[in-house]
Amino acid sequence: MALCHLLNTLYPPHCLACSTPVRRAGLLCAACWTNTPFIDGLACDHCGTPLPGPLEDAPVHCDDCLRIARPWSHGRAALVYSDSARRLVLALKHGDRHDIAAPAARWLARRCAGLIRPDTLIAPVPLHPTRLFQRRFNQSALLARALAQVLARPACPDLLRRIRRTSSQDGRTREGRFENMQGAIAAHPRHAARITGRHILLVDDVMTSGATLAAAAEACFAAGADHVDVAVMARAKRQI
Repeated sequence: MALCHLLNTLYPPHCLACSTPVRRAGLLCAACWTNTPFIDGLACDHCGTPLPGPLEDAPVHCDDCLRIARPWSHGRAALVYSDSARRLVLALKHGDRHDIAAPAARWLARRCAGLIRPDTLIAPVPLHPTRLFQRRFNQSALLARALAQVLARPACPDLLRRIRRTSSQDGRTREGRFENMQGAIAAHPRHAARITGRHILLVDDVMTSGATLAAAAEACFAAGADHVDVAVMARAKRQI
C-alpha cells in the first residue's frame, strides 16, 4: 500500500483519454467521461448498437441485424465508436496502451454479464501471425483476458487462428468485408476439443459490419460449439 502511495505521488495517475489527473489509474476524468458514448439503454440484442426507446424485456434488433443473418446468438458492446471511445480504441490498438484493456473489460462486463454460463469459454478474435508479429500483441486478446478475470471465467487466447491472411477491411463495402473474411478463421487444432459442446464468448475491439466476428463464430460452430455470443469494446455507427 505504501509503495502504491509513493508511486502515485511520484507518477500521479492521469485520465485514460487525456492528461488530466485522476484519483487512481484506470479512470476517466469528468470531461472525458461525459464525452465517452457509453451504451447504457436499449440496444440491439445481436450487435449491441444503441436503439431509441425505453428498455424492454423482449429482445430487439436493429435494421442491419434484421437484414443480415448473424451466426451468433447475442452481441454486446460497451461503447459507440466515436469521440473519446474512438481515441481509446485506437490507443489500445496502435498506441501500446495496454492499460486501457482492464477498465474497458469492466465496462463490457456490465453489458454481457447476463450472457455468461457455467461452461462459458472466452476467446479473442485472432490476428494472422504476420500481423501479430508486426503489432507484437493482439488487442482483442488483451480485452478477452481482462474480461475473463472480471467475469471469473476461463479464457483461451489462441482458441482460434487465422488460416488465411486477409487484406484490410478498410474501404470495403459490407458485402466486400464478408467476402474478404470467408474461410479465414478456424479453430486451433490444439484447442479444438475445448470448444465442443461449450458456450463461447468471442471478444473483439470494434464491430463494424460484423464480418470478422461472423467468421470466428462459424469457426466455433464448425468445431462443435453449443452456443456463441460476441462482446466488443465499441460498436461502429451504422454504415450507410
